[in-house]
Amino acid sequence: MTGLRDSPIFVFLFSFLILWLSAQAGVYLRKKSRTVEEEERTDWGTVIASTLTLLGLIIAFSFSMAISRYDQRKQREAQEANAIGTEYVRAGLLSASDAEKVQNSLKEYVHQRILFYQTQNSSQLHQIDGDTTQLENSLWSVAQSASRVQPTPPIALVAAGMNDVLNARGYTQAAWWNRIPAAAWSLMFGIAVLCNLLFGYAAHRDGILLLLVLPLALSISFFLIADIDSPRGGVIRITPHNLLSLSDSLNRQ
Repeated sequence: MTGLRDSPIFVFLFSFLILWLSAQAGVYLRKKSRTVEEEERTDWGTVIASTLTLLGLIIAFSFSMAISRYDQRKQREAQEANAIGTEYVRAGLLSASDAEKVQNSLKEYVHQRILFYQTQNSSQLHQIDGDTTQLENSLWSVAQSASRVQPTPPIALVAAGMNDVLNARGYTQAAWWNRIPAAAWSLMFGIAVLCNLLFGYAAHRDGILLLLVLPLALSISFFLIADIDSPRGGVIRITPHNLLSLSDSLNRQ
């Protein structure tokens, strides 16, 4: 599931196929075994209900994990925009030439950060990371040189602000790497397979629609969790509203 979860639509299709086959396997095992008595069906119903309850708790827990990570990515985007905006203002404390250089570089830096949020192309993302790193090196070089030439409190404030800008990118990247663990996906999927196997085994009838309901419901749940948990591959993605607003504001100056 590690690579598969980056594409929510494939998570849905893969889950639905495997879970439906699990239900069919349960039906096959029931037909090959002795007839299940009515008292045994009651016991099987208790087992299935307990297993489904456990699966529901794990799905709810995983959904909560995905939501918390999504919210964290949104917060990091806002913090990054605030750090850049503050440093743009503080750059005015530098000499005229350095201030102009830093502010122009910060405008380009905002543009690169917006591209980071919007791109889905891995090769383009690699280029964005390279360009962003070059801008960071250039920005820090100016702040470092100014601190050496004029080590005053205002210049120290500029250097501290630049440090916040660089750190904000690192925190953002860490938030994007923070995903639901593969072990949690494996456990959730394994219990889902078991539930469908038991459901098919204990079912009174072999109707097509009956054996489609549970696999479909679980597959939709997995799709939603994977979609929220996937920063780039999902439909539900982070829109850099704060960075876009900052970019518009800076370009008007």
